[in-house]
Amino acid sequence: MEAAGWTGGGEGPSFRRMGTWDDLAALEWQVAMGADEAILDAPVDRFAAPPPVAKGVDAVPVAEVVDPVAVAREAAEGATDLDALRAAMEAYDLCELKRGAKQLVFADGQRNARVMIIGEAPGRDEDIQGKPFVGRAGQLLDLMFSKIGLGRAGPDAEAALYITNVLPWRPPQNRDPQPGEIAMMLPFLKRHVELIGPELIVAMGNHSCQALLGRQGVTKLRGRWSEALGRPVLPMFHPAYLLRNPAAKREAWSDLLALRARLGA
Repeated sequence: MEAAGWTGGGEGPSFRRMGTWDDLAALEWQVAMGADEAILDAPVDRFAAPPPVAKGVDAVPVAEVVDPVAVAREAAEGATDLDALRAAMEAYDLCELKRGAKQLVFADGQRNARVMIIGEAPGRDEDIQGKPFVGRAGQLLDLMFSKIGLGRAGPDAEAALYITNVLPWRPPQNRDPQPGEIAMMLPFLKRHVELIGPELIVAMGNHSCQALLGRQGVTKLRGRWSEALGRPVLPMFHPAYLLRNPAAKREAWSDLLALRARLGA
């Protein structure tokens, strides 16, 4: 079935029929923009006036201002193990990203790993599967670390990786994490690191460096060891950056060798 569309012309709009490929392209564009439902359960009246505000003695008191970072810190500190931490993050409702994501993306890999990789935020594939780094960038990450004998399915701590992100929910249209979002989720990330207890941390990308080191500019930071949360941190290019800039794989390989040497030492 073909739909009718129109295009502008010198003497007014002219109509044409949209074919199957036009429909498919339009649908793919909407999915890329974050649309995941064709219709809602109930119609939404976009023109409805907001409900009146009560006045006088029956007025609703002004709600107390809530500090989302303080709430996150209290919830994170109360988590005694990884399962409790995940439950605390699932229950945390002050981050707007949660409302637009399909599910929380917690972590993947081995809990006894010596190396913990911290990325930035889930993408579309991660949001669907519920695991970090499972799209094209994740496939490249797995290939990169396999070259130095490490992987998320490693049989023991020496060969294992543990992988998570600064943000556990996908930002709409895969936009960059915002400072406020990083700040409110940072207590959970800190507790995550404490519970895993890795020897080394790899900060993947600018926003991971910002969260852990308080600095951005991974091009300058990469290749130099820093320290955060009481552990050595190696900033590295995000695999998504390497897919767009293949020439940077040479620096990434140098960083992998530095990581391997540090583990060997």
